[in-house]
Amino acid sequence: MQALLGSMTDAEQMLVRETAGEELATLDEDELVALHTRVRRARDKYVKLYRRQSADRVRSTAARGKAFPRGGRDRDKAEVFEAALARVSRRLAAAARAAARELKAERIAEARAATFTPPPPPPPPVRRRSPREDQVADRRPRTPDRLKRHGSTRAATKRVQARKDSR
Repeated sequence: MQALLGSMTDAEQMLVRETAGEELATLDEDELVALHTRVRRARDKYVKLYRRQSADRVRSTAARGKAFPRGGRDRDKAEVFEAALARVSRRLAAAARAAARELKAERIAEARAATFTPPPPPPPPVRRRSPREDQVADRRPRTPDRLKRHGSTRAATKRVQARKDSR
């Protein structure tokens, strides 16, 4: 691990050093997000390089086993940045939880400090009506003659509608 860190570029070494515990403790949430983005880009770069070059080597050697030993440097760098990304992610999650707790405490304090407003008066009682009260009731008596006329009218209407539908 130390040999790999020693062989990295100065920018890469500095990026990994920024993810050390004491360095992360001094950063606020926005700085952690920026660092997280930079480390993720570095990790993605080496993962992408390793995958592309390995795929080319597998094609040229026609065997995955023969292609695996080569490209270890990119694979190892990707692992180093993956570990660094995990450290930053954990610290970022902790900072986000702390910020959420602070915001919640502020909202609760503001709600408690607000002046008391009485609840609105209850709505006036609603008079319950029967469903048929809105309908106009036909007060004429039900006679056999009226029932027959009503039935024949409905049947005639259905016959007219059936003729229209069949056109």
